[in-house]
Amino acid sequence: MDTTNSFLIQKALEGDESACAAIVARYRGQIYSLVLRMVKNREEAEDLTQETFIKAFRALASFNAEYAFSTWLYKIAANNCIDFFRKKRLKTFPLDNPIQVKDGELHREYPTSDQGPEHGLISKEKSLQIQEAIDSLPKKYKEAIILRHSKDKSYEDIAAELNIPLGTVKVRIFRAREMLKKRLKDQLRP
Repeated sequence: MDTTNSFLIQKALEGDESACAAIVARYRGQIYSLVLRMVKNREEAEDLTQETFIKAFRALASFNAEYAFSTWLYKIAANNCIDFFRKKRLKTFPLDNPIQVKDGELHREYPTSDQGPEHGLISKEKSLQIQEAIDSLPKKYKEAIILRHSKDKSYEDIAAELNIPLGTVKVRIFRAREMLKKRLKDQLRP
């Protein structure tokens, strides 16, 4: 295996953010091209490319150095696209139409969408918990996650605004999401 890859992977496993950014910078173009050829939509390809790197960093400890790192990443990207297509093809039924069965039709009744007064309180409480979790993030992660999710900025716009490389933006957003997920995991259960 390429010694540069070995070094970057080891550093990434140790939590080195610049190594993660270097891996993203090194392989992003190739992964994006593969994903774009599969999904044929730039926006979806961008999201799936980001998800590929998120999945790769989560599974980095399981990477077998006997094989090419790029091949491992391609496999993750391809599987990610396959999952994406499976989700798109889920068979659905209109809610208001009866379902034909051998003995006739099945009509479904659904609970009313009217929500009691507690719904607003629960929603407000969840929003406060999420905001507290975001506020507790280290500054560099907090600003990246706010720009991406609250201000709906693209990764490129965030990189330009913060004057940092695109790969670093992606790593910061990934890490911020992971920190938020850990913090909110038990708090936001229904």
